[in-house]
Amino acid sequence: MHANVVKVRDAARVKGLELETAHFPDGTKTAADAAAAIGVEVGQIVKSLIFGVDDEVVVAFVSGSNQLDEAKLAAAAGGGKCRRVDADTVKSATGYPIGGVPPFGHANDLRTFIDPDLLAYDVVWAAAGTWNDVFRIAPTDLVSASGGIVTDLRR
Repeated sequence: MHANVVKVRDAARVKGLELETAHFPDGTKTAADAAAAIGVEVGQIVKSLIFGVDDEVVVAFVSGSNQLDEAKLAAAAGGGKCRRVDADTVKSATGYPIGGVPPFGHANDLRTFIDPDLLAYDVVWAAAGTWNDVFRIAPTDLVSASGGIVTDLRR
């Protein structure tokens, strides 16, 4: 088991969750790849998107079937300008690579915003620290474990 997966499972335990992770050797780099590998709807995939809002790095969890509206994210964070951040910033802010960012266990305490469309499902699937590892979680647990604010983020 990859060290990042162990770290995510440990972070989940601290939050009172016991995770079962699934490993997909061919990867789950896109929401469509993940949904196909797992055998679920694309909307059940949690896209972990890291953005800069003004001078703050924030996390947005968006349903795999949706696109993020950057203006809505900026407004939710109380900022004016939203921009993509590079891979190095993602890694230093979260401790994980792009495509593997889990909902919790980040290197830094980051404000988190959650697409309400994820709450329409009984179970959603999130990255477990790598491009190849995922886990299932109830949306209510996603919200509570991440400390996220549910707000409209969809374009």
